[in-house]
Amino acid sequence: MEARLNAFASPLAGKLIKHINSAGKVIADSALPAATQELVKIRASQINGCGFCTDMHTKDAAHAGETAQRLHLIAAWREAKVFTDAERAALELTEQGTRIADAAGGVSDEAWANAAKYYDEEQLLALTGLIAVINTYNRMNVILQVPAGDYQPGQFG
Repeated sequence: MEARLNAFASPLAGKLIKHINSAGKVIADSALPAATQELVKIRASQINGCGFCTDMHTKDAAHAGETAQRLHLIAAWREAKVFTDAERAALELTEQGTRIADAAGGVSDEAWANAAKYYDEEQLLALTGLIAVINTYNRMNVILQVPAGDYQPGQFG
């Protein structure tokens, strides 16, 4: 499989990705726990069918010390005992924020209130921004059919 376009060779894509990455850096440097950030990126990428991002973020998470058990259970987080209540709240918000078009009311008040039990306002803003940024990357990669499997941890930074 080859990508429809080589975004890495495009000056326009380079500018666009630079700005999206800048937003991602603000989030990465926030007080939102790094492990939670990776869980969110992986779950949104799974939902969106983005192989490239799923490959990247599972490898980055493993490289950062995430356990194989937790990585394997992200898609089934509701039934898994390996996630904290805070992580579960973030995963629920991720699912609802990613599937926003599937729910007439968008993200439920219950999901928001549950996340607010565990995260302060700055962390909630970071979480919201992270869900938006990973969904942007997922959509770009899926539309362009960027192939997955070759990513190496730290490849882009």
